[in-house]
Amino acid sequence: SAIHRPIMMFTQGPENGQRLFVSLIKQMLALDANQRITPLEVLQHPFFNPKSSLCIDTSSTRGQNPVVFQQPSNLKSKRSQKINCSFQNSVEFSQQVHINMSASPSFSSDELEIVEGSILGNHYKVEALLGEGAFGIVAKCRDTKTNQAIAIKVNKSRPDVQQEAKLEIFILEQLRKLDPDAANIVKWNGFFQDGERVCLKFELLDQCLWDYIRDRNNQGLPISEFRPILGQLTSALSHLGSVGIVHADLKPGNIMVVNRHESPVKVKLIDFGLACPLGYSAPEVVLGLPYNEASDMWSLGLVAVELATGCHSTLAENEYDYLKFIIETQGQLPDHVLDSGIYTDDYFIEDNYKQQLTSQKSDLRDFLHSPENHMLFILGNVSNTYLNCALIFLFFYLSPPNQS
Repeated sequence: SAIHRPIMMFTQGPENGQRLFVSLIKQMLALDANQRITPLEVLQHPFFNPKSSLCIDTSSTRGQNPVVFQQPSNLKSKRSQKINCSFQNSVEFSQQVHINMSASPSFSSDELEIVEGSILGNHYKVEALLGEGAFGIVAKCRDTKTNQAIAIKVNKSRPDVQQEAKLEIFILEQLRKLDPDAANIVKWNGFFQDGERVCLKFELLDQCLWDYIRDRNNQGLPISEFRPILGQLTSALSHLGSVGIVHADLKPGNIMVVNRHESPVKVKLIDFGLACPLGYSAPEVVLGLPYNEASDMWSLGLVAVELATGCHSTLAENEYDYLKFIIETQGQLPDHVLDSGIYTDDYFIEDNYKQQLTSQKSDLRDFLHSPENHMLFILGNVSNTYLNCALIFLFFYLSPPNQS
């Protein structure tokens, strides 16, 4: 039988957190990057009720520790440009890396010949595998000299991975200018070589945001819980922008919960290898335009929707389906974006496109509107692709009318 699961109810009456969240998401996912909200503007949005340069979430229950979103002192409201990562200031080592956290720890690393009990760098004993990807693995290790547990990112020795690691280490060196706790970024403790492998040392964190949401049975978080998370991530982007860095790989797998048992939870960004995740890339990036701060804001908007719904924002398997998803839920991209895109001709034709788009939107609108108070129910027999498309559509077209 079909399972009915309520996702979000928009009640009638005065402005509330849900309506303010919808308003914020619309600005974070603006199709025109020039119109997209900046991190500073996000923290000043009524959703966070800022009273000063510090924005404190007070919606949590009594007895919980408030999370403070601290803006960097030199932050400007203008958009920052991505740091120039030329390798004239290259780090001296021979091999390199890049990261993606796995949902379920296991131990299988035949290519790197690393098993539980392996010793890295003479005194780091491998205890568990935390994540894996094209770069290699991330392992929980024990420093046998200090007995401290840390996370070590171990690379493969392929030339392309070496180049990515050189970029990541260069960026991590720039991030030393920031306080990792205040900036909500992972603390980096340097690197070492283990034979031909380069190993990056990081503080050990609890679990990625994907796992945190999964442990809640993918139900989505209440506003009182995801508001401080969203504020911390925005603060992290503000701090990155203050030193001219764009993350460019913002997704739940690269957002770590420091301690899942704390309330509200504290989160930190990881992985500064500047990869491009298809399901979270801004549309202008897919079309070949350069990354900037606005590109990270788009990704953060999709992460925010996942926090609220518990569902992945998109299930696109390629760039074409991803752009099609964006257009079906939000409309045609601005002409200046299409005209500037290097790859626009690979995906777009002009004839009859607008007519096709209108038909798709109408189908989604008919599916999503419900007769009772704009309540959305998820039906167990609805396809995942259609469902995820519908979830994003909800935030743009089912928000209640503004109260005058």
